[in-house]
Formats: sequence, C-alpha cells, structure tokens
Amino acid sequence: MARVICVMGESGSGKTTSLRNLPPKETMIVDCDGKGLPWKGWKKQYNGEVKNYVSCYKPDMVLNIMAHVQEKEEYKHIKYLVIDTLNGIMVGDEMDRLKEKGYDKWQELAQSVYKIVVYANMMRDDLNVIFTAHTETVNEDNGYTFTRIKTSGRKLSKIVLESKFSTVLLAKCVNGRYVFETRANNSTTKTLMGAFEEAEIDNDIMNVIEALKDF
Repeated sequence: MARVICVMGESGSGKTTSLRNLPPKETMIVDCDGKGLPWKGWKKQYNGEVKNYVSCYKPDMVLNIMAHVQEKEEYKHIKYLVIDTLNGIMVGDEMDRLKEKGYDKWQELAQSVYKIVVYANMMRDDLNVIFTAHTETVNEDNGYTFTRIKTSGRKLSKIVLESKFSTVLLAKCVNGRYVFETRANNSTTKTLMGAFEEAEIDNDIMNVIEALKDF
C-alpha cells in the first residue's frame, strides 16, 4: 500500500509551501483549489507540458488522475502524488450542485471524497500520497475544544477522515516559524510511534517522508 499523509491547517499556515522540496520530476500535483503554488518559479517546475500538474476539483476527474498514476506506464516514475486540497474537492462539488435538494446530494458528496481517500491507501507501495486539508476548531458542550479536518456535511464528519490516515500533521505558524505539529494537542494530529521525537518540526514534507521510511 502507498504511504498516505494528510497535512491539515488554516489558510496561510504553510500546507502547500511544505511541498516546496518535492522533486518535480517524480511528483504529480493535483491543484483542487486552482490557486497555483506559493513559491517563485513553480510554473517552470510544474506545468501541463511536463505532465506533473493538473488543476481540477471534480471528484471523478481527481480519481481518474489517481488511477492513471497508479496504472499507466507513463506515470510509473511518479513517487509523490499531491491532492491540494480535499476541501477544494468538497466545496467545488457542493457549489456545482447548489440547486440540488435532498439528502442524496450529501450522501454522494461524502462517498466521492471517501472513495478518493480509500483509493489512495490502496495505491502502489513505492508511492507517497500527500493530501492537504483546511481545519476547523470545534467547541463541544463539555467545554473541550479541538482542531480537526474541516468537512462539508454531517456524513463526512461522522466518517472522521483522520481515521483513514496513519499520519496527520497540523501546519501552523509559531512566532514567525512555520512548523508541523506531530502530536495531538487539542487536535486530531497523529503520527506513527517513534517517528518524531519533537512535538514540532519544520514544515518540510520531504523530511516527514524520510522519517517515515522505516515504517
């Protein structure tokens, strides 16, 4: 199975910037937000001509791209697949179907996102799949406050998307330093036992992947 990682965080917390050191020749980025990448010169690294960058949010199209990376010989060199962001898929699908009424719409929305995450876990062993996602802070009736992946609709909240990832990192800015939180601190952050000694690490996804190689 593929190594699947989720980087969650607020807008501007460094989620996409953490991808800056991925090797472009071995990476496919699916830009579901359609906003491009946040570092200088990215268009020379990632573009349609070299077939390592696609801007789309439609669930079926995203799943189709994933299937191509998984099955097509021309994509066997891809070792890093990025879906940025899960929320771009959710919100885009919701807006496309805004006039639709009824419970079925939310069922289908939940199913499409669930299928993408589940499929990622079944992809080839030599692949690293990185999802990014926005967060929300929840205040429960008992006073407990925690941060989790933001989802559209109650069905996805009940599924608890974090349960489908072995590694969930929280991106944040602390005193001007962009970091990943590696341990749950009023959040749904989680990492494999022994992978990280520090509670906060630099927000470089390549360092994370290196630390997870032995797992």
